[in-house]
Amino acid sequence: MSVLNRVAGAPVVERLGLKKPVDRALYEATRTGFRTAGAATRTFTAARKLGAPARPPSVADSGVFDLTPSDEQQMIVETVREFAAERLRPAAATSDDKCAPPDDLLSTAAELGVTLLGVPEELGGVATERSTVTNVLVAEAMATGDMGLALACLAPAAVSNALVLWGNEEQQATYLPAFTGEDVPAAALAIQEPVALFDPFSLRTKAYRTPGGFRLSGVKSLVPRAVAAELFVVAADVDGRGPALFLVESSSVTVESEPAMGLRAAGTGRLVLDQVNVPATALLDADYAECVRLARLGWCALAVGTGQAVLDYVVPYVNERVAFGEPVSHRQGVAFRVADIGTELDGMRLLTYRAASRAARGFSFAREVALARKLCTDKGMAIGSDGVQLLGGHGFVKEHPVERWYRDLRAVGVMEGAVLV
Repeated sequence: MSVLNRVAGAPVVERLGLKKPVDRALYEATRTGFRTAGAATRTFTAARKLGAPARPPSVADSGVFDLTPSDEQQMIVETVREFAAERLRPAAATSDDKCAPPDDLLSTAAELGVTLLGVPEELGGVATERSTVTNVLVAEAMATGDMGLALACLAPAAVSNALVLWGNEEQQATYLPAFTGEDVPAAALAIQEPVALFDPFSLRTKAYRTPGGFRLSGVKSLVPRAVAAELFVVAADVDGRGPALFLVESSSVTVESEPAMGLRAAGTGRLVLDQVNVPATALLDADYAECVRLARLGWCALAVGTGQAVLDYVVPYVNERVAFGEPVSHRQGVAFRVADIGTELDGMRLLTYRAASRAARGFSFAREVALARKLCTDKGMAIGSDGVQLLGGHGFVKEHPVERWYRDLRAVGVMEGAVLV
């Protein structure tokens, strides 16, 4: 399936002014993962019976260490980056104030079809192999506009990716058609809990076995678009087994608003599970440790994208800001700090891409994710702080976006789940 043939005729392409890159992509015969979609309340029912769950194969190992994006991936990045600059960036400040993303923007974002990137072709998606690297590139490009809005846009893809990776044939037949059809639901991966020093492998949300399935009790926090979500993938500790993932529909849970210091544009909320009964078929056959690692990798990608936004903003500012008769960039203290941001950003990107590449090829990537998360947590916060500092008094006011990026970047070392690449 050549997905660019779909997007070339989509109204959103003309509306976003993306006709030129799409035409160029068609000329080069590359394929991307975009499709018109929206969100609506629905009843999830199996569309058809699958003989077996569909899983995308791992990327073939070429034996060459090369993290250069393919032509197809580069075209996706260019399109998403233009969307981030033209739609996410202008809406970010208002969304941050309102603690909610605008509905029309989410509808437009859904038309880019990020939920299709990881879904195999036989299930209505566009994936011919594991899309970890592509998902990382998309998350990074979207975060150059705004991390909070990027999180809101990417949250449904976390659920569709979980279904592809760990759903059985019945779960895929019941839920995945909604993510590949005309009305993509709001959905979220809920792992985070409202406890200090939260450990995703020591969950307070419990799942107790019942004659008909499981009963879930606990609270999840900082769930993106929690109020609007129709479907959740919830992490809970199963007595005698350990952490596991469950499919939970919104009709059975209570949601509370939970604005935070950062990521306010994502409309984060608390998910309260009070003796929620789910059938045995709600349990995903998941590798929970892999889920946590793929989510952390997603946060690394968001950190890289936001860090790039900081660098792109401060360079022209320090070159144009004049003090004592010359641009402030002529001062060594300023120039060295900008250089540090660029150096640290390249390190964050390299480690993130390397971990994503190993995950896509089916190799062990636990060490690489741990290194990427450590660097992105520490240096991401430093980049946010330096961005504020380099703008001086302007960095402290909302007229400039660096104060928002600083708040968002602090989430990288705190958040678990929500995104899944």
